[in-house]
Amino acid sequence: MTGPLAGRTVLVTRPAHQAAVLAQAIRTAGGAAFEFPALAIEAVPLDELAAPLAQLAGADIAIFISPNAAQFGMAAIRAGGALPAATRIFAVGPGTLRALAAQGLDDVAMPDGQDSEALLALPQLNEVAGKRVVIVRGVGGRALLADTLRARGAQADFLECYRRVRPQADAAPLLACWQTGGIDAVTVASAETLHNLAALLGAPGAPLLRHTPLFAPHEKIAEAARRFGIADVIATPGGDAGLVEGLINWFRDNQ
Repeated sequence: MTGPLAGRTVLVTRPAHQAAVLAQAIRTAGGAAFEFPALAIEAVPLDELAAPLAQLAGADIAIFISPNAAQFGMAAIRAGGALPAATRIFAVGPGTLRALAAQGLDDVAMPDGQDSEALLALPQLNEVAGKRVVIVRGVGGRALLADTLRARGAQADFLECYRRVRPQADAAPLLACWQTGGIDAVTVASAETLHNLAALLGAPGAPLLRHTPLFAPHEKIAEAARRFGIADVIATPGGDAGLVEGLINWFRDNQ
């Protein structure tokens, strides 16, 4: 196989239902992808969402913070609520934008950046006094978005439609491959994924993880990996395309 990642095997830790695009992009660049989901996503049962779904009726703004929020949030909304036709919809990142488009939503605003700070810099979210905002996300997460919108005079509520959990996985095949030099790079899309990966690998995998280059599509995730003790951490542009770009650039410069 030829290509800029020829001879390299990259560990893909995305949830099973989201790993295919990144894995294929790695293969298209000539590399091999070892898929080992270190995070699983499960829907919050609809009967737990009755109150937040009821808030949608008066929503002026709905913000979807991730592709999972788009997928699981729209499934919950269609099953137990509705977005008013006049609701202004925002997405964090192009992956979320694409996921909303797949759900039939195409009039969606998105910032240039891929985090809450970039979203909050949009002019449309500076004048929100008296507006009702629903933030569609997973259980838990950062408070910055809601806190800032409330400080600007909005009523901000959450629709927490999915949970992140550590999957039940057998790490033995991965460890066997890694211990023989078969893993050249690790990709993670969240600090939680990294911590799950470490727990699944256990003590035998700790030195392997610390000394394998790790690629993260955001500086905040990269910072968490450095604090975790990873020796080589590379922050890449956002999304799967950014991860592949970062992998190609790093291996080109570190032959």
